[in-house]
Amino acid sequence: MEQPLVTVVIPVYNAAPDLSRCIESVRKQSYRNLEIYLINDGSTDASSKICHMYERIDPRVHVIDQENAGVSAARNAGIAAAQGKYMQFVDSDDYLAPSATAAMLERAERQGVDMVIAPYYRVNEKGGTTTHTFLKRRDVMDQREFARELMDEPASFYYGVLWNKLYRTALIRDNGVLCREELNWSEDFLFNLEYIRYAHRFCTVDTPVYYYVDNQKSLTHTQIDFVSVVRVKSKLFVYYKGLYEGLGLYEKFKPQIIKYLVATAEHA
Repeated sequence: MEQPLVTVVIPVYNAAPDLSRCIESVRKQSYRNLEIYLINDGSTDASSKICHMYERIDPRVHVIDQENAGVSAARNAGIAAAQGKYMQFVDSDDYLAPSATAAMLERAERQGVDMVIAPYYRVNEKGGTTTHTFLKRRDVMDQREFARELMDEPASFYYGVLWNKLYRTALIRDNGVLCREELNWSEDFLFNLEYIRYAHRFCTVDTPVYYYVDNQKSLTHTQIDFVSVVRVKSKLFVYYKGLYEGLGLYEKFKPQIIKYLVATAEHA
């Protein structure tokens, strides 16, 4: 198999306690042809020093230092710098399974798909893990088929986040798909909604690729209240509805699509 370059983008903000675990999990991937962008988003702890240490010891690692502008701005900086054929996103308090990139890349190349989506592990406060997945289909899906699957669980992490997926960099770049910097919640889901508009082929892998650490101090747990959720969901629904209108599915599945407004985000 050809060894295409894969870009891994890791936003970093005051992540020193967990950062080495995250970076090491990427550096030790069984698939070696990576470029790793650490976007230091104005950290005030030791994160910057850790990032630059890895840049010195591994030529695949590149550090971008910027003033604090939020996770979306950090991801966008990584997107702008990426040279890989494919792109992955990793959060600095989480970590990858050893063959994560290899599993998704092999499927992408063999099936010629634009997005690979994968199960993941949720890590609780005691270090225990549970596996989370929704998509049962193992065949290649077209745009309408994948959107139909998404409709069943639109609020799930499985479909909404960036970190359990492999993307084609050209589709992101050529269509100006970016993370919306004005959002502080569900910006991942909006990114995916926009990407799906331009992607044509989708598939999954069986093996979990990612360890999501359930951090009780995260923004999602500490700063997102009911009013904020309603406000953001109302904005996102315009894009969510637009996806299905564009695919000619909205009128047929309107009641189910509208359920997104009251669906609860789950770690599944």
